[in-house]
Amino acid sequence: MAASPESKLQLVQRHIRAFPDYPKKGILFRDICPILKDPAALTAVTDLFEEHVRKNHQQVDLIVGLDARGFLFGPLLAQRLGVGFVLVRKKGKLPGTTISVSYDLEYGKAEAEIQEDAVAPGQKVLIIDDLLATGGTLYAACELLGKQQADILGCMVVIELKEMNGIDKLKSHNVFSLVQY
Repeated sequence: MAASPESKLQLVQRHIRAFPDYPKKGILFRDICPILKDPAALTAVTDLFEEHVRKNHQQVDLIVGLDARGFLFGPLLAQRLGVGFVLVRKKGKLPGTTISVSYDLEYGKAEAEIQEDAVAPGQKVLIIDDLLATGGTLYAACELLGKQQADILGCMVVIELKEMNGIDKLKSHNVFSLVQY
């Protein structure tokens, strides 16, 4: 008998570790490494994302994963859905012609980029990452995909840190999170 969505979610939650005062004092870091280490937990994450996509999106052309942890979940989901996977990377990490945007982080600025030919105008895309905190990285990815005239169906994350209010930056996009703190 297949596990219920609730039992899958409980399994995922049990595999998220908290590290107080990392990377600096006052921060409670949520670690997904135990999910990756446990095949059942990783399968549960993929199952839950797949169930969400199949229920809410009639057509998806590409999954877009954010550097670097979106690269862990995105290809698994893309394979399940039978669609392609595209990378959004930190500046200087992709070959060929790229498009980039600057964005603010909690501790400074960064740039994200995508290959110029990664997404065709009108392609229906879902963006995936491990965590939504301040929303800067997901927002930058949405801007990049907007420059490529993609149809952004939504954003998906394993963990949403609600107290960081990252969802406010993404008001014009649907955001789905498996676990909220």
